[in-house]
Amino acid sequence: MVFIGIDTSTTSSKALLIDEQGNVLAVSSSPHTLQTPKPLWSEQNPQEWWEAVAASIRAVLERAGLRGEDVAAVGLTGQMHGLVLLDGDGRVLRPAILWNDQRTQSQCDEIHQRIGKETFIRITGNVALTGFTAPKILWVQENEPDVFVRARHVLLPKDYIRYKLTGAYAMDKADGAGTVLFDLQKRDWSDEVLAALEIPRAWMPDTYEGPEFTGTVTEEAAALTGLKAGTPVAAGGGDQAAQAVGMGVVEPGIVGLTVGTSGVVFAATPAPLIEPEGRLHAFCHAVPNQWHFMGVMLSAAGSLQWYRDTLAPHMSFDELLAEAESVPAGSEGLLFLPYLTGERTPHPDPLARGAFIGLTIRHSRAHMTRAVLEGVAFGLKDSFTLIQNAGLGTLTQVRASGGGTKGALWRQILASVLETELVTLNTTEGAAYGAALLAGVGAGAWPDVLSACQTCIQIKASTLPDHVQEAQHRSAYTQYRALYPALKESFHKLSGV
Repeated sequence: MVFIGIDTSTTSSKALLIDEQGNVLAVSSSPHTLQTPKPLWSEQNPQEWWEAVAASIRAVLERAGLRGEDVAAVGLTGQMHGLVLLDGDGRVLRPAILWNDQRTQSQCDEIHQRIGKETFIRITGNVALTGFTAPKILWVQENEPDVFVRARHVLLPKDYIRYKLTGAYAMDKADGAGTVLFDLQKRDWSDEVLAALEIPRAWMPDTYEGPEFTGTVTEEAAALTGLKAGTPVAAGGGDQAAQAVGMGVVEPGIVGLTVGTSGVVFAATPAPLIEPEGRLHAFCHAVPNQWHFMGVMLSAAGSLQWYRDTLAPHMSFDELLAEAESVPAGSEGLLFLPYLTGERTPHPDPLARGAFIGLTIRHSRAHMTRAVLEGVAFGLKDSFTLIQNAGLGTLTQVRASGGGTKGALWRQILASVLETELVTLNTTEGAAYGAALLAGVGAGAWPDVLSACQTCIQIKASTLPDHVQEAQHRSAYTQYRALYPALKESFHKLSGV
């Protein structure tokens, strides 16, 4: 049997084929365009996603030398939180409002006012943020009433692909929780939240656990994609939950760390735990009857990218990091705040700013480079600390992915700052790989998600903490944590808001 995972991200739609041993047989990707018609707006045309998905499926089958009949099941994943509104006939009513759209702050405030912030956190596990789906629905209600009155279905990006593949209106529970319209404990829609926000319950699709089948490929979709009509489609998961499955982060104690442009810390939880102030995202996992915490920093490897492009554009990343290896832990008193695009965890503050603190004449470019690496590691430690304090306790292993973990120096800094083993894996395809594993579980290739991960995912390399560096980083981290509170007022004044 072979399985296909489809990842509808912000930039492209990827299709990936794996076999029962977890081997990647082929991958294909087709790009999307992004529209920003007004300041703070971020939108896409859902039809463009569908065309990209169909093209990627056809291409991946051709590259693998397979036919649609060879695919036992399909799994879906994609960008979270985006709003796709359909009418009663399944027609898209307006461009999708994406996860990175920032127009809805007043609607977030309204949600907290209507329901009560503490009550909202207790029910959904989260505060209302501009990225989430619920405030987007309110924005349409208040600003585009002609669209709102015709709406009959609310879907997320990957679930629009599901609708085009199967004709079914359905959603997985992980992505459903990310709308912040979910009752986290019940793993389904919150009637209390929906009623308070005047969103009809009938608009919300049925929800399923990640490996459950939600429908089968229609004749029309088969003709467009090359898949066989009748092929089952699994619920899948939002990109972060599917990424965690693809890294084997499916049991407590193991943490996923993704150091891409942004940084994500992901930890599975056996119960619907919440961080009382809502500083961590708390969602359902794509693994049945599990939940997860997620902390997000906005400029992780993006901080190093900015630093290189701005201050050393003539140098490669390898050259920069080689210089920094000679600098001791703590960068001799130099600290870097990685808030170049604001911050989310633990400071949900779009007006937070980046900074070098403690510069002296003896500091060189090598010191500044290491300070950037350490500053990002400290920002990620903020999320680790919140997760530990929210009830998970000891975190025994960190599974790392993303471009920022390719360099040995940064891996060593991360392991020492987090004070735990850091491992890299044989799988690098992320969310699409996790979606394919979920499809395989649904098809019976493996008895459950944990078995699938144990079969297909192996540790490739390990980095242990340096105990001398641990002590130096602990001292520097204490100073780092004091900086945002001390500078917050100045950041806000500098922003002009």
